[in-house]
Amino acid sequence: MDRIRIRGGRDLSGSVRVSGSKNGALPILAAALMVDGPIVLRNMPRLKDVENMLRILGKLGVVHSWRPDGSLEMEAVDKTVNVAPYDLVRTMRASFVVLGPLWARRGVARVSYPGGCVFGHRPVDLHLKGLADIGGKVELSDGYVTLSGRPTGGVTFLGGSMGSTVLGTANVLMAATLGTGTTYLESAAMEPEMEDLCNFLNKCGANIKGIGGHLLTIEGVDSLHGCEWDMIPDRIEAGTFLCGAVMLNSPVVVQDCNPMHMLSVIDRLRAAGAKLDVGKKSITVQPTASGQLRAVDVTTMAYPGFPTDLQAQFMALMTRAVGVSVITEKIYPERFIHAAELQRLGARIRREGPSAIVEGTDELQGAPVMASDLRASASLVLAGLVARGATDVRRVYHIDRGYERIENKLQGIGADIERISEG
Repeated sequence: MDRIRIRGGRDLSGSVRVSGSKNGALPILAAALMVDGPIVLRNMPRLKDVENMLRILGKLGVVHSWRPDGSLEMEAVDKTVNVAPYDLVRTMRASFVVLGPLWARRGVARVSYPGGCVFGHRPVDLHLKGLADIGGKVELSDGYVTLSGRPTGGVTFLGGSMGSTVLGTANVLMAATLGTGTTYLESAAMEPEMEDLCNFLNKCGANIKGIGGHLLTIEGVDSLHGCEWDMIPDRIEAGTFLCGAVMLNSPVVVQDCNPMHMLSVIDRLRAAGAKLDVGKKSITVQPTASGQLRAVDVTTMAYPGFPTDLQAQFMALMTRAVGVSVITEKIYPERFIHAAELQRLGARIRREGPSAIVEGTDELQGAPVMASDLRASASLVLAGLVARGATDVRRVYHIDRGYERIENKLQGIGADIERISEG
């Protein structure tokens, strides 16, 4: 099992390129189930989550190949399989997003009910409610969801106690595109990844209006055709690199990102004292004279609020700030497992309900730490960059789910970091 070793304290400099969006890739990959003809996806990240989704889609009749230029070509060649079994779905909770497109294109879908996450249970009741609202007949038995009937359109509301559901929006949206009527999807997730999914589907022949807003209107069409598409950049990866550069007060250019997708992150970094030059497709961290960070509070919210997927990385940043910051998690209130591992490096953090109280410290010290999930592992790598001595991050298969060889990218801007393989 691999681990990542970081020897902290080295300044960073140079530029780092952001890969295509992981969170945007998975629904678009699932949409291949609905499309007649080949799809070519450029800037598709080579990630464990992408590999797992392709493996699941392969069992559902979708073939794929990677082109020499790095783009991914896909096509659904067998449209008879309609079961996604437990041994496939259990590898990645997000694979539940195959339910809507599988049902819409093949008439019946039987998908294993997904398990919970290490940082808390994430129910799919809103997925099933929305699909039922547009004509689906839902049956739950033996750990499976069976969806039958036909998408006929209708009105559905997808708001929940924690805000809109991103994957639920994707599931209902995709099914509605092949419906026989009109669907009004209220309280749709407005994340850039959902906007990108809508635009992709429209290029394939769907008729979706209201893109980027909370109310989507979907006129059902008979079929979808293939197209070529450029994946949007990963705003979470971009935010991770920004946090690292700011922690080290280092001149780093984060390239090939979309700053308009990151305004809440830019706002909080500037409030903490970071100097950022924002371009059309890049963000540059400029060193400040003091190099000192201020403690600021952050509350995670649905887009355009501060993303929950950057909460752990921002917590690592706040361990180096002067003062006390309060980080409140309103999307997944139990998503604080990384706090205990940051404490092993000398961070001063305590939990109070859905919040973490972070008191900045002058120095972190390297130590062995254990990654519990994707974003937690990124926060530990960032902390290792500033810690005195060596930090070993174990269970790095978590970080491989959402970052393309993060150690290579950080090496490219001066970090002393390496991947160590253990038999």
